[in-house]
This record gives sequence, C-alpha cells and structure tokens, in this order.
Amino acid sequence: MEKQSILFRDLGRMDYQAAWDLQESLLKENVRRKSGTGLPATTHYLFFVEHPPVYTLGKSGNKDNVLLSEEELAASHIEFFHTNRGGDITFHGPGQIVGYPILDLEQFYTDIGRYLRNIEEVMILTLAEYGIRGDRSPGETGVWIDPEIPGRERKICAIGVRCSRWVTMHGFAFNVNTDLSYFNHIIPCGIVNKQVTSLEKELGRSLDMEEVKEKVKKNFEKIFNAELVSEILL
Repeated sequence: MEKQSILFRDLGRMDYQAAWDLQESLLKENVRRKSGTGLPATTHYLFFVEHPPVYTLGKSGNKDNVLLSEEELAASHIEFFHTNRGGDITFHGPGQIVGYPILDLEQFYTDIGRYLRNIEEVMILTLAEYGIRGDRSPGETGVWIDPEIPGRERKICAIGVRCSRWVTMHGFAFNVNTDLSYFNHIIPCGIVNKQVTSLEKELGRSLDMEEVKEKVKKNFEKIFNAELVSEILL
C-alpha cells in the first residue's frame, strides 16, 4: 500500500464544540470531493487537542450513565454534548491527548473494525514504550490494562468514531495526566464495575505531554503506513 500523507496539527486547548465543527466541515468537504468528478482528491488530517472538562455521549449511549444533573454539571463547570460518534459516555479534559483522525479509509482499507484495531495498536505500542502492557478487552473497544483479571481491569484509552462515505471523524482519548476524579460522575463507556486509569497513575509520576504526543505520532505513522506533515494552516 502506498504511504499516505496526513496533515497534522496540534490544536492546543480548544472547546469541544469548536473542534467538532472543524471536524464536521473537513469531513463534509472530503465527502463532497468523493461525490463529484474533476474535484481535488480527499485530504487526510490528524488533530491533537486538549478540551476543557466535558462529557460526551455517543449516538446510541444512555444519558443515565451521567450521574450528575444539568444543574450539577453547570455548577462544576463541565460541559455536556450528545454526539454523533459511536460508543457511550466518556470524559475529555486537561492532561488528556484527544486525537481526531479525519481519514479517507478508501485510501487505506474499507474496514471499520480494522481501523479501530489499528488505533488501539497505536496506543498499545505507545504504552509499551513506557513499560506498560496495553491490551484489548473482547467486545469492548479501547485500550485496557489487565483486562483479563477480574477487579483489576482499567481503561486507559477510549475510542469512538463516526464514518461517512468511508471518511472518519472523532477518534481517541488517551489519559496521560488526566484528573481521574471526573470519571467518578459517569459510568465510563457504560461499563460498570471497571476502572479508568492514566499513564500518570500507572507510572506514579507526571508525564511530559509533548514527549507522549511525539510517541503517539510516531506510532500512528507506523501503524497507518503514513507520514504526518505538520504546520498546516486552517
């Protein structure tokens, strides 16, 4: 398979709605290009972002998995969005690497399951660089630690995507230095009796976010047979 070029940009701290709008606009532009003749080819993107505290619910998720009322959310300065991605409830906030790949999978492979497994593999390789064995939990998308040990299962990366005409949006949320207390107010991913963890908690020290981002980028290039091209202007 020919190596693909992916335009990369770290958006820094950005509100969830603004990032969602950006993704939607680029997905729609790529779908428009695929639908017409004589139009430019589709463009691949990968964005990294950190959001202010926000809970996001997948399109088929259960809002009962949010354990705070609207008034309590407002008092805690936590936003809430019902999104059009797959999956259930999750949290985004500072100290977390949120990745939004906007890829035309027809240039890679037309297999959503393979795409999800490849995102998981990017995270598993990144964790391995810190001496942590990341793994998959059968039937539960995302990356886990000790998924096979009852009572010890803990999720470190959540994944939820949307795909239209084989163009993706949304993506992954990797807990690095994340304040895990925010997960106490939801049933993460709608999965009861399982924990959430972070790289900081597992290693017992705070991580350099830029260092971790570089490792994720390198592993993304490896798994997707791609080159990330930085300094894009939007």
